[in-house]
Amino acid sequence: MKLLRTNSENEDFKHLTKLFDDYLVDIDGDEKDFFAQFNQIYIKNVVVFYENEIPLGCGAFKELDSHTAELKRMFVLPKARGKRIASKILTELEKWAKDLGYKSCILETSQKLESAIALYRKYGYEDISNYGQYVGVETSMCMKKIF
Repeated sequence: MKLLRTNSENEDFKHLTKLFDDYLVDIDGDEKDFFAQFNQIYIKNVVVFYENEIPLGCGAFKELDSHTAELKRMFVLPKARGKRIASKILTELEKWAKDLGYKSCILETSQKLESAIALYRKYGYEDISNYGQYVGVETSMCMKKIF
């Protein structure tokens, strides 16, 4: 097992997020283009999870403001789920954000991703009102954790 800190130029991250985008087509349906516009950005804080040198999951964060990191692109390959990979990625992202001086993490996810919501709640994230571009998006759920 290895957790690699990298950026969004990492080829394994690009591959995983392409698979994530394909997965989200079924979830987001007609809203996929709306969400895609916010995910085609350079991100300097990316984590890729490897097992036997095979990339199985990823996550990232970007600065929302000087005190808040926004979690992005959390994904684990369906065949690798149930191994606590998402927990390891989330823990590493939070540690990195704290090391950089952020006081909280914020995120948006689909209300349909029940397992993701359960994970975030397990790690202390609380529901908040939709923020930024997600205000008024009924399928979005936003959450926050203060360190």
